[in-house]
Amino acid sequence: MTVLAMEYSDMTKPVSIAVFVPAYNAAKTVGWVLERIPQDAWDVIRTVFIVNDGSTDDTIATVTALTKIYPKVVLHSLPQNLGYGGAVRKGLELCLEVGTDYVVCLHADGQYPPEKMLEFVHYMRDHQVDVLQGSRHKDGTALQGGMPLYKHVAGKCLTWLENRIFGLRLTDYHSGYMLYSRKAVGMLPLAQLSQSFDFDVEVIAASRRRNLKIDERGIPTHYGDEESHLNPITYGLRVLHVLWRYVRGHYDPR
Repeated sequence: MTVLAMEYSDMTKPVSIAVFVPAYNAAKTVGWVLERIPQDAWDVIRTVFIVNDGSTDDTIATVTALTKIYPKVVLHSLPQNLGYGGAVRKGLELCLEVGTDYVVCLHADGQYPPEKMLEFVHYMRDHQVDVLQGSRHKDGTALQGGMPLYKHVAGKCLTWLENRIFGLRLTDYHSGYMLYSRKAVGMLPLAQLSQSFDFDVEVIAASRRRNLKIDERGIPTHYGDEESHLNPITYGLRVLHVLWRYVRGHYDPR
């Protein structure tokens, strides 16, 4: 039996999870995200890294206070603002170092559901999934959850093209709610991926070229009054650039 088969064969073994939260000016919302993590998830979480990406508000002070309430929370401040992709890369690297089975990316604005974390990890284990994307469209919750119509239409168009290029049948590539197996994190060329918001699409591209199993699960959609730092036009152009580079072999293993 191969090492990989052995890893997946013991479904009775408790899973271990490491979580990271890329945080930029998230003082008002990061505590709410931690509050929503269920206790059964906390029981198997080894560490929650809050990756402070050069925040200019009270994020550092807020997280420092939260570490006294949540002993598994660790603040890691980047020396400067590296952008979303830079913060996610550091979060993945930190989680890989603690030797966990699965890694979960939670956003600090609370838009994505911490409540689904353990359910999704169990799904990954049971179905041998390496990269799991939370989809706002799979269960038809996008518009009901407040997604602007222009984002809904643009996302559908990009997803159609992404499925054609990647040979997948996902409904959402852009939610940012991403879960990884330890195997996937170890195989991804993190240092070569973008420092911007197209990082997650590059993860899919690089995973596809490495024959990692990619899947999705539906998540509720929540658009509140949180501040978005994503320019939709620039982001769309970046996604198209990722697709062009994928076709050109940029994400092939070296």
